[in-house]
Amino acid sequence: MIPLIECQQLSKSYAGRKALHDVSFSCEAGAPIALIGPNGAGKTTLFSILCDYFRPTSGSVKILGLPPGHKDLRGQIAALPQDAQFDPSFTIGQQLRFYAQLQGFNRKEAMQETERVLSLMDLQDNLHSLPASLSHGMRKRAAIAQALIGNPKLVLLDEPTAGLDPANAKNIRQQISAISSDTTFVISSHNIQELERLCQSVLYLNNGQLSQQTLEDETGIDSYLTVHMTDSDRVNWIAAVNNLAGVKEVHSDQKNEYLIRYDETLSADLDQQLLKLMAEQKWRYRQLIKGKTLEEKLFS
Repeated sequence: MIPLIECQQLSKSYAGRKALHDVSFSCEAGAPIALIGPNGAGKTTLFSILCDYFRPTSGSVKILGLPPGHKDLRGQIAALPQDAQFDPSFTIGQQLRFYAQLQGFNRKEAMQETERVLSLMDLQDNLHSLPASLSHGMRKRAAIAQALIGNPKLVLLDEPTAGLDPANAKNIRQQISAISSDTTFVISSHNIQELERLCQSVLYLNNGQLSQQTLEDETGIDSYLTVHMTDSDRVNWIAAVNNLAGVKEVHSDQKNEYLIRYDETLSADLDQQLLKLMAEQKWRYRQLIKGKTLEEKLFS
């Protein structure tokens, strides 16, 4: 199967400074992919190269087996910048129809496509709305609708929920999840908890260099449980958990959050033992996660 995205030793320099340095990775089509990194890490440069806005200084990149900008990729890749804006003088429907026609749809098809993508984002009643009449969250959803015109195989989203209230952010996450069976999203965001809910793999950029990790548990002898307590006697809690069969270490960097490293061959049901222990001791917990959190995987 041809990878959706394949980069080999990709580098990009500006005035002698490397924004990307020997970046190599391969991504398959499917569940959303997270792109994480501090400001200035090279995330926007990578997006720009994938969209053929920039050419790499060295290395290669292919999308569906083709170089960015290839005529056969027309309509197959879309991008949504963080601060994408609509023209205030035209309705949302007028603008989306225009963008659809730019992709080759005739007037009738462009109207049908506009109605389709607005419906996907639950904005079918806003076809004739001016941008200023929409809330910030609705404008974000309309911008995502624009990116979905033509059923692209790959959509690059830069901070799609930045600045949104929790209800609107949840709505956008739900819409992205619902569409993910047909379109692969690469999502750049600083919201690690949000990416952990949405994504199955993560690309971590730092100083232009990349390390790729999946959200699946690491292979090897050691397994992990992450526990968030509402409150606990830290010393007694750690001592009690250390006495459970198979536990190798209990680590805590934050109050009431614990990472348990254990040998699954000795204790395959440690999660059940832990729940039983907490019930017996009347210790209240908020969350029990099989494995490490994404934050722990990236920054521990």
